[in-house]
Amino acid sequence: MAVLNKLTSQEAIALENKHGANNYHPLPVVLSKGEGVYVWDVEGKKYYDFLSAYSAVNQGHCHPKIVDAMTNQAKKLSLTSRAFHNDMLGQYEKFATEYFGFDKLLPMNTGAEAVETALKIARKWAYEVKGIEENKAEIIVCENNFHGRTTTIISFSNDEVARKNFGPYTNGFIKIEYDNLQALKETLESSKNIAAFLVEPIQGEAGVFVPSDGYLATAKEMCAAHNVLFIADEVQTGIARTGRLLATCGNCACPEKNCSGSPETKPDILILGKALSGGAYPVSAVLANDVVMNVIGPGNHGSTFGGNPIAAAVAMAALEVVADEELAINADKLGNIFRHELTEFCKTNDLVKSVRGRGLLNAILINDIEDSSTAWDICMKLRDNGLLAKPTHGNIIRFAPPLVMTEVQLMDCISIITKTISNFKK
Repeated sequence: MAVLNKLTSQEAIALENKHGANNYHPLPVVLSKGEGVYVWDVEGKKYYDFLSAYSAVNQGHCHPKIVDAMTNQAKKLSLTSRAFHNDMLGQYEKFATEYFGFDKLLPMNTGAEAVETALKIARKWAYEVKGIEENKAEIIVCENNFHGRTTTIISFSNDEVARKNFGPYTNGFIKIEYDNLQALKETLESSKNIAAFLVEPIQGEAGVFVPSDGYLATAKEMCAAHNVLFIADEVQTGIARTGRLLATCGNCACPEKNCSGSPETKPDILILGKALSGGAYPVSAVLANDVVMNVIGPGNHGSTFGGNPIAAAVAMAALEVVADEELAINADKLGNIFRHELTEFCKTNDLVKSVRGRGLLNAILINDIEDSSTAWDICMKLRDNGLLAKPTHGNIIRFAPPLVMTEVQLMDCISIITKTISNFKK
């Protein structure tokens, strides 16, 4: 380890390129330390983190309360598998179900695992509760979705990079246009075999597309009218990122310590991950009420690590931080400032077409074709100027800093972004 700790950035990148699978295209920066909104590379240069590990680090890097919960539990008991009970899982399940307002929680490890879990639950519910003929259930999804990269999930993806040469694909999914209630209405009316509608409240990976006001509430109402489960994938948008505890909470900024969301948009199945652990440990979860979750019995689904004691301790600490530090309120406030300042900047700079988002999940659209290198090159300049961000879909740059950021820090970051773009030459 002493040798590894002395690696330069170039040496670390070279090791990954030689010995690792080439399934990512990272920005060329090698990080070795993080605290709050900051990260440091191996040479000691300090940066603002404006990606938060794709919104996993909402509570900031290495939050002491979360780290203490993880290390203290690791010293006592790390894993039992689900072959035995442990003294942390039940406490976590009670804490989280009360926190989000559901009857039951099924613990997993990653976001993609949680999505797969929700799909299995929805199908089993369709056969055993709704009465759909076995193997006939269909699930509605949205075009340009991102729910992960497992075989089933890429079967209903539009991302050909994720799909090509990974077939045959899994059947049973109907794709409709995002933020199109008429398309949802027609699809729900077209078949009695619809089990569920799976949707991201905001399409993050697609470029931070925020749906029209009322879209989620009306979609939930339509689903209820057809006895179809409304599944919200809040792996990226949940846990205060959008200025609400959940993006499906409606228009509140979560002034209360705990918020179960708006009843008009409360999902039948809620999928969480990423910031559920504050980025300290792989933790994901699927939450639902008894009428849905009770279709799962012994042997139907599982995970050796799902619900392990460390994950339980970490998740409870992470959720306590969100409530105690009022991170949803902070995200709402700072997000409004960010979009106002960048919108004003757009009026004076032709390189940025628009800014969009909610809370501290935002994106700017670069005025260039999607397959150009401009957005990437801007992110390289931002890196040089002490701020880390990453493009998505070619000409879109996503900005998602930790929610513990202060207004002073945010204004400093806005200055870095606007000055970098103003000085940028194609």
